[in-house]
Amino acid sequence: MKRVISSLLIIGLLFSWLPTFKAEAATEKDLISIAKSYLGVPYLTGGSTPSGFDCSGFLIYVFNKLGVSLPRTAAEQATVGKSVDKSSLQPGDLVFFKNTVSGKSGITHSGIYVGDNSFISATSSKGIAIVSLNNTYWAPKYTGAKRISDKASSSDTFSDIASDFFAKEAIQQLNVQQVIQGFEDGTFRPDESVTREQAAAIINRVLKKKTTSLYSYKDVATSSRFAADIAAIKELGVINGFEDGTFRPKETMTRAQMAIIVQNAFQLDKKITYSASSTVYSDVPPGYRAYSAIMIMRKIDTTSGFQTPVYRTGDNATRAFFSAAIYNAINL
Repeated sequence: MKRVISSLLIIGLLFSWLPTFKAEAATEKDLISIAKSYLGVPYLTGGSTPSGFDCSGFLIYVFNKLGVSLPRTAAEQATVGKSVDKSSLQPGDLVFFKNTVSGKSGITHSGIYVGDNSFISATSSKGIAIVSLNNTYWAPKYTGAKRISDKASSSDTFSDIASDFFAKEAIQQLNVQQVIQGFEDGTFRPDESVTREQAAAIINRVLKKKTTSLYSYKDVATSSRFAADIAAIKELGVINGFEDGTFRPKETMTRAQMAIIVQNAFQLDKKITYSASSTVYSDVPPGYRAYSAIMIMRKIDTTSGFQTPVYRTGDNATRAFFSAAIYNAINL
């Protein structure tokens, strides 16, 4: 069945850049046909016309042909529509890639899925071209997809995340990748604490560890929604249980524990060097049990969230800081 790109209302001037649709219906077949008509057009940095396109400029031009307005950059385009799992991609979905620009982390490239495990986009080497998602260059950089449809929300930027919020880009990227989601009321609740079971699930959505058994700890029922993730994380040794054989899934994590968990999950101690004697945070002296993990956390930080004089080791790890920590690690 053909999905229909249908009309959304522009909600005030503040949101004038969000997707808007013409009343007359247009199918994804029309969208793909328009996109393919520009095959071979050369790449041009900042280009958004048939004289030359960059990746986001190409999407803007093609979708505009159907009355759909998209944000200017790939990272901004990743904030609109509804997140789609890679296994559920349909022609017309937006696909995103990270770290394609030297010296720049996060989402830096966007394209349009055309079916047959392929996408069309503006490439610096061949201009507008169709490439397989399994391509050796693009496959490891794939970071998620969004669908612009009549059922999509106008934006996945959350109502309680300000434009200058330190973890905004981290939250947006993880949301696109379906690693961490918001709530039905359109909020993200950045200051809400992360529990041990939530941490296990979030990390395993990145690592994608499969487990043969749902049994892990005596206080984690195999029927729990997080049973598979907790079992997987246990096998990997990322989050350990307690001496009494429990996991305490509802217990919140401290910021010190967060640093250790992220270091374990992404083996950061094998990738990053740091001074073993510096006192960067006034509350984290050399010799502190989480010293190395916290020093690494600061060193890989690109969000500014960890660039503070005090680390606050005993405070609860919040959704915002946990998102920033995961984002920094996967974009290292």
